[in-house]
Amino acid sequence: MAEAPPLDRLSPLFERFRVRASLFHAGPLCGVTHFDAQPGRGFLHVMRNGEMEVRHAAATGLVESLWVREPSLVFYPRPLAHDFHNAPAEGADFVCATLDFAAGHPLVQALPPLVVLPLAQVEGLEATLGLLFGEAERVRCGQRLLADRLFEVLLLQLLRWMLDQHDAPLPLGLMRGLAEPRLAHALTALHARPGEAWSLAAMAAQAGMSRSRFAEAFREAVGQSPADYLADWRLAIARAELQAGKPLKTLAVELGYANASALSRLFAQKHEGLSPRAWLQQAS
Repeated sequence: MAEAPPLDRLSPLFERFRVRASLFHAGPLCGVTHFDAQPGRGFLHVMRNGEMEVRHAAATGLVESLWVREPSLVFYPRPLAHDFHNAPAEGADFVCATLDFAAGHPLVQALPPLVVLPLAQVEGLEATLGLLFGEAERVRCGQRLLADRLFEVLLLQLLRWMLDQHDAPLPLGLMRGLAEPRLAHALTALHARPGEAWSLAAMAAQAGMSRSRFAEAFREAVGQSPADYLADWRLAIARAELQAGKPLKTLAVELGYANASALSRLFAQKHEGLSPRAWLQQAS
């Protein structure tokens, strides 16, 4: 069987749901540093040298103490309080950024709560890290803006690397589906063209699989049926666009529904009976 052509699995996601990085620390960290959990906010830390102990409260469900002894990325996709304990006299050298995920970003729940990776394991980071530390070390025009964008590049490179690791222990969900080559073709098509009339047969054809095998493999990787995933993806787009001020009627057409009432019914099913207007008022 011919090898599938290369596929951009991340751009359709990030074109719909942005992640905004904000540099907030550059330099050594000594002693104890606490990072609070805030709604919608993750963290991406880069330790260039030194070592440290990472601590979590027992209630987080993560290991309470973890030692990082080589240059590493420490990535928290979801809000989770954590502490860094830096013992060496010279401290560990860091750049740190908050990651503000757009409301309902599909990747937030599709990633492990904590990713710790030695920099040496992730190919292709050298140029980005060189620019990032260079910007962080010296104040110049546009420094903060450029450092923020470089953190966003770093995040994309990290996610790309995770998807390319065939034996990566990804949790049940979107990332695991995108890591499976055949399912990735179907998922990427849904992300890029949510308004098409997607039947099970049409989705299976994107994956090059039979309907029954596709439905089974999709549920095993993503944790829900293809139809339920498509409905959730459309609703995630609808929520984001409603908050941005787009009319429900326009959204219904763009997302493949016959009329605004059809989208409203689906909205109510997924939001405990709330209409789009009631949900928007509550969200505001």
